[in-house]
Amino acid sequence: MTEQPQPSVATVEEVVRTQLSKALGGRRGMVEAAVPTLIFTVMWLSTRELVLALVLSIAAAVAMLVVRLVQRSTTQFVLNAIFGIGIGWLFVRIAASRGGSEDEQALAYFLPGLIYNSGYTVLLGFTCLIGWPLVGFMVGSVTGDPTAWHADRQVVRLCTKLTWLLALPCALRVAAQAPVWFAGRSGAMDADTAIAVLGVMKVGLGWPLQLAALAAMVWLLSRNVTPVASTRLEPGQSPT
Repeated sequence: MTEQPQPSVATVEEVVRTQLSKALGGRRGMVEAAVPTLIFTVMWLSTRELVLALVLSIAAAVAMLVVRLVQRSTTQFVLNAIFGIGIGWLFVRIAASRGGSEDEQALAYFLPGLIYNSGYTVLLGFTCLIGWPLVGFMVGSVTGDPTAWHADRQVVRLCTKLTWLLALPCALRVAAQAPVWFAGRSGAMDADTAIAVLGVMKVGLGWPLQLAALAAMVWLLSRNVTPVASTRLEPGQSPT
């Protein structure tokens, strides 16, 4: 039989911590995600010029991208921000093409975030409910077998808890932002107020919530020591 590649870490907890560290991007990644949204919100509220707000937010993201390229560091988080702005701009253009007011167009900028967080919550929750939590595939990507981890009930339980913790920030964002968005859209709340609140919440419920979830995951991971080797059972071997 061909030998499986040996994992570079000893426990499932180490695997998840390493993968999450790569995914979050540190303080710089947080700044790169927050700055374009802050610029858009401040410029729209101060100038009421939607195109100017969008252009300046994109310009800020492009400037950060140039710095990344000059430093030859990863551009992943800047590109994520640019992609998010681009999707927001697309929704703004769709709202404009349907005859939406400037207020409706500005609110449309925040709609992709609501859709993304709703979809991500449903996806993560679904993987837990069917017994194949998404975090388990992080383990599989390191062990060399994407599904062998599922044979170990201890690993499945741990990954299920971690996946629910990943889903929680997305669910909280939707619960907080959706009522404000619909209130601004329907006229129950002043549109400028709704946009200001959405801008603040997009930043305040972004990385801070993600970091809170990460802290909870680190705490959970610190309480367990699940050998990576147990995720690669030999054929016919039963999990302990």
